[in-house]
Amino acid sequence: MGECTEDTSPQGTVPGLEKLLFLPRNLLCPPGKVPTICGTNYPLSIMFIIVNEFCERFSYYGMKAVLTLYFLNYLHWDENLSTTVYHAFSGLCYFTPIIGAPIADAWLGKFNTIFWLSILYVVGHVIKSVGAIPTVGSTEVHVALSVVGLIAIALGTGGIKPCVSAFGGDQFNEEHVQERAKFFSIFYLSINAGSLISTFVTPVLRGDVQCFGTDCYALAFGVPAALMFFALIVFVSGSGMYKKNPPQGNILGSVFKCIGFAIKNRWNHRSKAHPKREHWLDWATEKYPKKLITEVKMVTKVLFLYIPLPMFWALFDQQGSRWTLQATRMNTDFKGFVAQPDQMQILNPLLILILIPVFDLGIYPLIKLCKINFKPLPKMTVGMIIAALAFGVATVVEFKINETIPDPPKSGESFLQVMNLAGGEVTINGPGNVQFKEPALNLNDYKDPEYLKMKFEGTQTVTVSWGGDPCLVTVNDTAAYTVVVQDSGCRQIKDPFEKPSNGLAAVRFINLMNEAVYNITFGDIDISVEAEGETVYKTLKRAKVIATARIGSTEYSIDLGLLDFGGAYTAVLTGVRGTEITVVVGEDIPANSFHVAWQIPQYFLISAGEVMFSITGLEFSYSQAPASMKSVLQAGWLLTVAFGNVIVLIVAQAGSLEQWAEFILFGALLIAVAIIFSIMAYFYVPVNPDDLKDEDEKADLDEKKAVPDFFEMSPDNNFEEKKTKI
Repeated sequence: MGECTEDTSPQGTVPGLEKLLFLPRNLLCPPGKVPTICGTNYPLSIMFIIVNEFCERFSYYGMKAVLTLYFLNYLHWDENLSTTVYHAFSGLCYFTPIIGAPIADAWLGKFNTIFWLSILYVVGHVIKSVGAIPTVGSTEVHVALSVVGLIAIALGTGGIKPCVSAFGGDQFNEEHVQERAKFFSIFYLSINAGSLISTFVTPVLRGDVQCFGTDCYALAFGVPAALMFFALIVFVSGSGMYKKNPPQGNILGSVFKCIGFAIKNRWNHRSKAHPKREHWLDWATEKYPKKLITEVKMVTKVLFLYIPLPMFWALFDQQGSRWTLQATRMNTDFKGFVAQPDQMQILNPLLILILIPVFDLGIYPLIKLCKINFKPLPKMTVGMIIAALAFGVATVVEFKINETIPDPPKSGESFLQVMNLAGGEVTINGPGNVQFKEPALNLNDYKDPEYLKMKFEGTQTVTVSWGGDPCLVTVNDTAAYTVVVQDSGCRQIKDPFEKPSNGLAAVRFINLMNEAVYNITFGDIDISVEAEGETVYKTLKRAKVIATARIGSTEYSIDLGLLDFGGAYTAVLTGVRGTEITVVVGEDIPANSFHVAWQIPQYFLISAGEVMFSITGLEFSYSQAPASMKSVLQAGWLLTVAFGNVIVLIVAQAGSLEQWAEFILFGALLIAVAIIFSIMAYFYVPVNPDDLKDEDEKADLDEKKAVPDFFEMSPDNNFEEKKTKI
């Protein structure tokens, strides 16, 4: 630690925090002094803020990565409801900054706002984690705890979102411009590092760790909760070193009041007796200064351009919902490393870190060398088109997945599979005098019997004949059946004939022995099968399975082999050899065969679209608004993300389209929006906010322009982050 430097900023803190945390007195400077790092111009306090941001982003993205599968597998909601609630939560996280910013600006100040809302944030994580413990109450209790926890998390993360980066900028003296710029670069890296690591780790905690006999969602949510608690402790630990500027007033509220008064005043003077004014906001001149009105005009021009933007976020945020669900229907085995479906989201932060320098140092300079003036608004349009192409690729992937899924029996159609375990050939006489022959199965060289397709309406009787008495089987259309034939007779089993959901495998047992097999145990499954009986399908995670079982008081093992993603299997127990029960395993429904690596192109495109759309959009917006209105545009930008999630929520709740058709719909809508946005951009006339500056303000322009494109000044002369994961 270097020497303490003087801090002339007003101080305000949560009383007793240093005593509460038992902070060493030598960490704190005397009043009015701010410690620096190793004699540099970097305040020591920024270390606490950066670590806090890393842990907070880890907690948020880590929790969110497993959220869709939590809804699907733990709360047992369907895909549409899971998608709906996921995007309702995401949207709320981007609506709540509208609450946090005014609280910080007009009431508590940034430090206290971050402190109190972080406590709410931690409480939300804890409630969410408790709701994921199976032994805590019923399903209704789990749902209630999950909803309450998510609301608290949304209020916490959204409330502190507009405060943390600005609070970090507050720590620097005004003359330390370059140091402040480097701080924001590190701050940005901490966000992406937290996102990258947590998106890899929490799916592993969920899927590879078993607790309470199933996926450990309690641990997957508990670790982010612990990280957020640690983030709060770290943040408060620096309390004695922070500069804490007092609230500066609510500029967002002033903008709304100005707009509201202008509309009201215009309505009150709507008669022709009153002359028209050049701009509708000029009707606020009776109450508000001309400078504020001019600034609001600049802001509303940019906000008008924001109207089409939610459509981009509607596509972008489906990485955690629809794209994750798509991954559950694919093969995620990378030659020994088995990825979790929700781990594929790691590609976005990883690609962002790669693509930003590629675009900034490679693609954009090359375009400039070609004498092409690639302005910000055309960049955003191209970003939208690239994101739409990502959904085109997702559509192709969906088609390929569907090709691996067997078609279920349609109306007027029935499927019948005959497992001939008798000594000779079996004859099947179906509706319309259709006849099939099924040879006896060779258990030493077992091959799955195929389903026979029969055409009829309603209910029919099928005759199965062999050396013994004929067996009559009643079948219905739109259904699938298995008939097990033995010398002693036959029995009929109705098959679900659908792939197990969420990438799970399914297995059932048929016992050919004249003794019951008890306690066939593997994973969290414990099932018994009667002599010459069968079981229903049981689902389990993909695994190589060696089960244990009992016949009488003797224990045996059963080697089922690999039960793969999305496959449905029949295990036929044929006898006993030594300490093993001999078994033949047939694949009734093929496992997922289309590899999840084919999702990489769509992740690449959506990430490239984000670089061109999101970062460029923030840069353009900040360049078009005066310094006092930066926070207003930040709020407007976050609202476009919120409304994008609302769009997905509405479409998912409608639930009337197949997944490939939904992808096409979103892609087509974004192309249409890109065309509309390009037209709006063509007629947009750029403004120069510097024109509003007084002559004495222009003397400081050179120093302020030395700040890199990452950042701009906020309303209270604090630097705001520009290139960041929203």
